[in-house]
Amino acid sequence: MKIGITYDLRGETPIPAGAPDDLYEEFDEPVTVAAIVQVLRGLGHEPVELGNGPEMIQKVLIDRPDFVFNFAEGHGVGRSREARVPAFLEMLGIPYTGSDPATLGVCLDKDWTRRLVQSIGIHVPEAITVDLGRDAEPDTALLAEVLAHSELPVPLIAKPTCEGSSKGILSKCVIEKAEQFAPVVLDLWRAYRQPVLVEEFIVGDELTVGVVGNDPPEVLGIMRMIPRQPNPRFIYGLESKRDYKRLIDYECPARIDQPESAAVEEAALQAFDILGCRDVARVDFRLREGVPYFLEINPLPGLNPNSGDLVYLANFLGISHAQLIERILKAAMDRQF
Repeated sequence: MKIGITYDLRGETPIPAGAPDDLYEEFDEPVTVAAIVQVLRGLGHEPVELGNGPEMIQKVLIDRPDFVFNFAEGHGVGRSREARVPAFLEMLGIPYTGSDPATLGVCLDKDWTRRLVQSIGIHVPEAITVDLGRDAEPDTALLAEVLAHSELPVPLIAKPTCEGSSKGILSKCVIEKAEQFAPVVLDLWRAYRQPVLVEEFIVGDELTVGVVGNDPPEVLGIMRMIPRQPNPRFIYGLESKRDYKRLIDYECPARIDQPESAAVEEAALQAFDILGCRDVARVDFRLREGVPYFLEINPLPGLNPNSGDLVYLANFLGISHAQLIERILKAAMDRQF
């Protein structure tokens, strides 16, 4: 079978002047594409590197693949950017791995996602979303009043609403005092020009859950991220992920109580279901006093063979990168064929 591979690579487009240095943090390295090519070829398929954007569209129209392995992130700051490749493939009737355009659009928007999972009883941090538009500089005095009216207690954490790979999520995003609220929110708005989600800071274990398959999906396992230097305001953000070998210890299976594991797994599967995820996803939680609080879900988790939380989690459980890719592909093919 001819299987196209859709992706975005770092370094193909220069970072514009004034943009944050993590603008393309979600994009992949060539080693990821090469590893997936090798897996597909080893399974007897004919892999074709398609990339993304206009070049990808032309390749598909000229030489149509039978199937597509998709992990393209898309350019820009809109919540629809991950949905573009699946929407194009659906228009042409080409089957592909992963979630559909609606799910990818919703899951990239942290505010929409939390509202949906909260609607079925999953715990989420208390939060507000601050929408400052795209162009005009906000009035800082009015912005300061937003927190007062919200009744959210500090500490808080601010995040760009429509980003992945912890883009914009730094230690300075933790808000300890009310007077920090406006400057932190403004900094994120200026960098990403999108709404900012401000959440209650949940003190507890940082967990991620791997989910693969359909009808029913299966929890691969739960992994805990532990800072090597104890920190009551630890966040598994961009700084930690870029320097994980020095800063983070990974524990999988997570050494938490069995009732806690059961609660986390159930919440992960419920979120996967209500959001319409397919084939694969990674779900992030904070565990506080035995209660899992949903943070976000990634239906396009990183698949770099040497890094990425889902790959780490699988490796801890004796599942190689090649076996993980094969399971995702099989789940997608079983679902469609």
